[in-house]
Amino acid sequence: MTTAYISSKELQEKRQKYVPKGVSNGNLNIAHKAAGATITDIDGNEWIDFASAIGTLNVGHSHPKVTEAVKEQVDRFLHPGFNVIMYESYIKLAERLCQITPGDFEKQAIFFNSGAEAVENAIKISRRYTGRQAVVSFIRGYHGRTNLTMGMTSKVKPYKFGFGPFAPEIYQAPFPYMYHKPEGMTEERYIDMKIEEFKDFFIATVAPETVACIVMEPVQGEGGFIIPPKKFVQAVSEFCKENGIVFVADEIQTGFGRTGKLFAIDHFGVTPDLITVSKSLAAGLPLSGVVGKKEILNVADPGELGGTYAGNPVACAAALAVIDIMEEEKLVERAEILGQKIEETLKKLAEKHDYVGDIRRLGAMVACEIVEDQTTKRPNKTKTSEIAKYANENGLLLLTAGLKGNVIRFLTPLVMTDEELEKGLTILEKAFQ
Repeated sequence: MTTAYISSKELQEKRQKYVPKGVSNGNLNIAHKAAGATITDIDGNEWIDFASAIGTLNVGHSHPKVTEAVKEQVDRFLHPGFNVIMYESYIKLAERLCQITPGDFEKQAIFFNSGAEAVENAIKISRRYTGRQAVVSFIRGYHGRTNLTMGMTSKVKPYKFGFGPFAPEIYQAPFPYMYHKPEGMTEERYIDMKIEEFKDFFIATVAPETVACIVMEPVQGEGGFIIPPKKFVQAVSEFCKENGIVFVADEIQTGFGRTGKLFAIDHFGVTPDLITVSKSLAAGLPLSGVVGKKEILNVADPGELGGTYAGNPVACAAALAVIDIMEEEKLVERAEILGQKIEETLKKLAEKHDYVGDIRRLGAMVACEIVEDQTTKRPNKTKTSEIAKYANENGLLLLTAGLKGNVIRFLTPLVMTDEELEKGLTILEKAFQ
């Protein structure tokens, strides 16, 4: 029996009473229904969604083809458990992902529930394959909230503080940040310096012979949408090849068209050994996966990988629909168009406001760094919070990011209409004022 709540206030009070404060809420209104890039709350207010459930809804809210696929699957069965009896959607989704991910080698795919779980399993698989233990991620990286992935994540508060001890044999390597390169240094010199620092890291901190895998976000998400230079990513890939290290691309936030390519790693001219996927894979249903070289994935013996709900058939059905939608509606191309329009608006705001710093973009993965002024580039977390707060109180769902909390990030659904985008950008402009 469902209880009918009269008001947002009543639900907000119940949330305070029954849900721990450790779960954060950027917006305190209560969603009632959603379609495309617009959410309507229970009071009838509309919200333009520039957050996409933290990058989960590239095909938008309640896409008709996704809901149809889900309903059809629900009518057949909910979850017999792939470990108990197999079903078609798991196998078909594995096949599709092996076809669309980078690399012309033989591939396999395995499914889990969350992004963090996918990362953990990519590490398990890499360790099993190499016989090594060490894991390398990068400064400012974010990979999840489980114990192992917390250890790989840079930001101490709110993600790690008080939750240790963390898993051993985890190391964070240097990562370039072009906006904050030393004054007077050329970009080329800075990139070369960061590559040299990366290689020195394996002399000073951990021996490459002990490293099972290097896990890299092609664009750092929670770290502030930091886009690495192509030369740096290629140097990391080459280092992995030279030292027998599994190169894992964490595409959980960047995958499925977000960056104007189906997978962000395609921008950098390298092919990873393994890719982790989740978020927009299943349009809001909990599903994640590891896809990559068969020789690596197939090393583990039966029972060593998996989970009770891993690869749920309803989520797999949604994911198959998502892949069809990406192709049919040309959402990879749409990402570039949306990203350009957001970037143009931000550049106009940068001309008006000295606190608008670096504007960076790959497809529709757009970020704006908020600073004290454009000369010093010192982070301005207070102003960033003010912008996000105004937006979330005035009809726009907007997220922040960055190690120092001074980045506004844009994760619009790729199905967003021009009208929805304009509504959102109008509110954004007011928030910046």
